[in-house]
Amino acid sequence: MDTIMLAENHLLCLLQLASPALPVGAYSYSEGLETLVENGSIQDRVTLQHWLEAELRYGAIRLEGAVMVRAYKSLKMGDLKGLSYWNSWLSAARETEELRASSWQMGRSLIRLLVELLPQIVPITDAVGNPCNYAIAFGIAAAHWNIEVQAALLAYLHSWASNLITAGVKLIPLGQTAGQLVLLSLQELLVVATGEIMKLEDDNLNCCSWGLSLASMAHETQYTRLFRS
Repeated sequence: MDTIMLAENHLLCLLQLASPALPVGAYSYSEGLETLVENGSIQDRVTLQHWLEAELRYGAIRLEGAVMVRAYKSLKMGDLKGLSYWNSWLSAARETEELRASSWQMGRSLIRLLVELLPQIVPITDAVGNPCNYAIAFGIAAAHWNIEVQAALLAYLHSWASNLITAGVKLIPLGQTAGQLVLLSLQELLVVATGEIMKLEDDNLNCCSWGLSLASMAHETQYTRLFRS
C-alpha cells in the first residue's frame, strides 16, 4: 500500500472518527464472538487472532470496507443516488438480523452525531434514507472531512479489529497485554487488506462468512449474553 500522508487537521478528524470514544455503541457488539467463546471455538489469544485474520482475508468486513469506500466516492462525486444505492445494497447483504440491526443502530447513532456536529450535511443524510448503515455513515464523515480514502479505510478496519479484540479480552478472558499483542500482530494484515479492498471491482464484492453467519444466528438464542450481537 502506498504511504498515506495526512494533514494534521485531517489526521485529527480521522482519529476522532475511529476513536473507541465515538458514541455509536460499538462496544456492545461482539459479532458472534460470544457464541464462539461459549462453544470453545475461540479460547485464547491464538484462536482469537486466527479468527480475526480469517475475517480480514475472507469475511464480511471486506464488504463493509468496500461499501464505505463507495459511499465516500459517491459523496465526492455528488452522486446521492449512488449513496442511497450502496446503503440499500449493504442492508441486503447482511447475513443475519443481528448483524443488520447492529449496522443500522451504529449508523443511526453516527448520523445523529454528525448532524449535531455538521448541520450542513442534513440534505446528504436525508438522501441516504433511514436506516443508514454504519459503513455508509463513516464514509460520509470521512468524505466531508476530506480524509484520504485509503486512510479512512485503514482506520475503519483498525477500529473494527480493536472493538472485537476488546470483546475477546472480556469474554475469553484475556489480559490487556494479550489483546494489544493481537492488535500489533494484525498490523501487516490490516495494511494488506486495505490495499486489496481498495482494488475490488463491483463484480467482485463477495465474501466467505458462513462461520460468522452461524455464530450470529446462534447468538440470537444464546441463554446468557453480555453483548447485543
